[in-house]
Amino acid sequence: MDVFSEIIVTAVEKAKNAVVKIDKYTIIRGNERPTGSGSGFVFSSDGLILTNAHVIENSDRLNVSLLDGNEFSGEVIGTDKDTDIAIIKIFGSGYTPVKLGASGDLKIGQLVIAIGNPLGYQHSVSVGVLSGVGRTMRTPGGQLIDDILQSDAAMNPGNSGGPMINTDGEAIGINTAIIPSAQGLSFSIGIDSAKEIARYLISDGKVTKAYLGLMTHEIEIHPRIKNFYRLSSKKGLIITGLEISSPASRAKLHEGDIIIEFDGGSITQSVDLTKHLIGSKLISKSTNMKILRQTKIVDIDIIPVERPAA
Repeated sequence: MDVFSEIIVTAVEKAKNAVVKIDKYTIIRGNERPTGSGSGFVFSSDGLILTNAHVIENSDRLNVSLLDGNEFSGEVIGTDKDTDIAIIKIFGSGYTPVKLGASGDLKIGQLVIAIGNPLGYQHSVSVGVLSGVGRTMRTPGGQLIDDILQSDAAMNPGNSGGPMINTDGEAIGINTAIIPSAQGLSFSIGIDSAKEIARYLISDGKVTKAYLGLMTHEIEIHPRIKNFYRLSSKKGLIITGLEISSPASRAKLHEGDIIIEFDGGSITQSVDLTKHLIGSKLISKSTNMKILRQTKIVDIDIIPVERPAA
């Protein structure tokens, strides 16, 4: 076997027993009917599964199938439609939890592998390269999801909720969307943000988040500016869009501004901002933000609001 194939096969072997098929059933006019299917992956020894919220939405019963053919009933632990993340639980055996990696240190061009159940073809594998990190994506429902990974790994309906893994077999993202009219554009939720959301879903069953109304993308700061201001990081978040009548637009932020600090903490990647916004501590509170506007550092006061429910 060639070296490239060996890398893929080894990675898939490590993760495959964690990947599950999720079939959704809904009671319609008194009869239970199948209304969709997707993917997910076990990430804990007690049967907790990460998937997309839209995979299990409007379900009356969930049937979870493992690679060995065993089937279990899935119990919903928590759902966050805003970030399209959900956690369900199965009571059984026959799975091996996947190791959760990190999405914050991913490099553009590195090899990524998607595993899922596209169009019902269970445990299908596709390979691609990472095309972008730290992007913001708008869902069909109009919500903005941060910390999105872009790749060219082939995905189809049914891949949603499955893991994006690296060559070490670690989950680095949750596959969430494709653009049907485009080729080579697939999107996954970075596992760093997913872990933050999962922590709240497991403890509270829901997530309260502050809202700014920004679309951002990770960017390298020009070395001369970094050295002139003695910045500790070489990266920040560039604003690529603003929602109308949002806290960001009211604070007079502009497209092209680069966020380098928020509420006293350095911002170098999307998950840094996500961590600040999860919870209720900043809602309706004037919060300081430092930005790079052209070549100057500007202090902005912004008042986050509670994120409206999806």
